[in-house]
Amino acid sequence: METVNSGHMMSLAALQRQDPYINKLLDVTGQVALYNFNSKANEWEKTEIEGTLFVYARSASPRHGFTIMNRLSTENLVEPINKDLEFQLQDPFLLYRNGNLGIYSIWFYDKRDCQRIAQLMVKIVKQEADHAQRESPEKAEPRRTNGVPEPRPID
Repeated sequence: METVNSGHMMSLAALQRQDPYINKLLDVTGQVALYNFNSKANEWEKTEIEGTLFVYARSASPRHGFTIMNRLSTENLVEPINKDLEFQLQDPFLLYRNGNLGIYSIWFYDKRDCQRIAQLMVKIVKQEADHAQRESPEKAEPRRTNGVPEPRPID
């Protein structure tokens, strides 16, 4: 068990060199590859990004994210996890659409890792959506003009 913890500590330290706000590893999987959906050609294209996927918490906004530490080059994938991220599980792939409307697929070597990471991602997106709702309650209240509630007709 100590080797797993020391491995996680080394991984956390490596991630913190890239992003000092990362404060906790939530999950890790060893072998993934990233694909990009080309809508013009209507096909999936393999990117030059494959390696270890880390899901983490941050002490600043955005409060969660994931990274694929690329084994093929120095270009890593860094993706914030927020309420706008959409996930769809299609074993052994985890498809997602980000806020820029890019469509991607992460291929997992291990199907169990794929399912576990998918559940975690969906849970975090829900937490982020709930957090955003609490942060901006005016969206749940009646329409407002310049921050002042509009009068409602009286029956």
